[in-house]
Amino acid sequence: MNPYWSALVRDLKPYVPGEQPKLDNLVKLNTNENPYPPSPKVLAAIRGELGASLRLYPDPNAELLKQAIARYHGVAANQVFVGNGSDEVLAHAFQALLKQTRPILFPDITYSFYPVYCGLYDIAHETVPLTESFEIRIEDYLRPNGGVVFPNPNAPTGRLLPLADIETLLSKNRDSVVIVDEAYIDFGGESAAALVNRFPHLLVIQTLSKSRSLAGLRVGFALGEPGLIEALERVKGSFNSYPLDRLAIVGGVAAFDDRDHFEWSRQAIMWTRQWLSRGLAELGFEVLPSAANFVFVRHPTHDGAELAAALRERHIIVRHFKLPRIDQFLRITVGTEGECQILLDALSELVAGQAAA
Repeated sequence: MNPYWSALVRDLKPYVPGEQPKLDNLVKLNTNENPYPPSPKVLAAIRGELGASLRLYPDPNAELLKQAIARYHGVAANQVFVGNGSDEVLAHAFQALLKQTRPILFPDITYSFYPVYCGLYDIAHETVPLTESFEIRIEDYLRPNGGVVFPNPNAPTGRLLPLADIETLLSKNRDSVVIVDEAYIDFGGESAAALVNRFPHLLVIQTLSKSRSLAGLRVGFALGEPGLIEALERVKGSFNSYPLDRLAIVGGVAAFDDRDHFEWSRQAIMWTRQWLSRGLAELGFEVLPSAANFVFVRHPTHDGAELAAALRERHIIVRHFKLPRIDQFLRITVGTEGECQILLDALSELVAGQAAA
């Protein structure tokens, strides 16, 4: 351990991102990337921005992008915050809104960046167990807290919390901020963005990485009451005044303006998810109901880690978590139909081989 590290750094347990392996003929189903390319309008907008203007700083407020997001969600531009991916937006929200005297609450099985932010910003927290069927139960959060944060659909389970349940939580938990992390909402859920004008303590965070195929561009945003947005802006202005570059701004605007491509892409993924889920169930897997661009599955007679390793030998990469309660599950990104067929063929052989043994 380096003697120059601060005590904070020595104690940190950083987030571990999904592997980006460099293998030939890879079927990559481990990081929930969209299997389809971005809108051609996004690529054209980025090409149009490539020129002498790159010598100049981008608009620090990304006003064009904020306006595009506001138009899409039916809110005012001062209700929109943008950042370098939803992870940065989340980080600013933790620091600006969740560093309170009482512990914040989030599920015991959820996005693993949440406890990392708590460690980085010295935020007290308590985890709330999911039900036996891996669902968020609103009643469990109706107790004193410094804030509530959860993904919807949840990650890595993919389970969706109905909008009515979120509204109930907001109605009964008015003394602290509720952050709904909607990275996967476009694959089958109803966004809580519809509630931001009714509940001043609600912050909704989304990303362009998943449903708009822009994981490589790093664009995230938050929607909320102007006072919450101002808190995020104060943190951003004290950290990085130019989080989004010129290419990200124009690409993000084009992505929101091309609704036809967005709708085609998400509908294709939802269809493939349903087809893949049926195929996995036919192989004996338990498949949790998913409203995301991935499925969370386990097999009653096949160890999850061994299954992931066997798939890797066939150059098929899925995500396995060595964590309590879910160490037998695999999180499988919904790829193209062809990629999912390769996965199903491999699992069919592996499951049959294990059964024969």
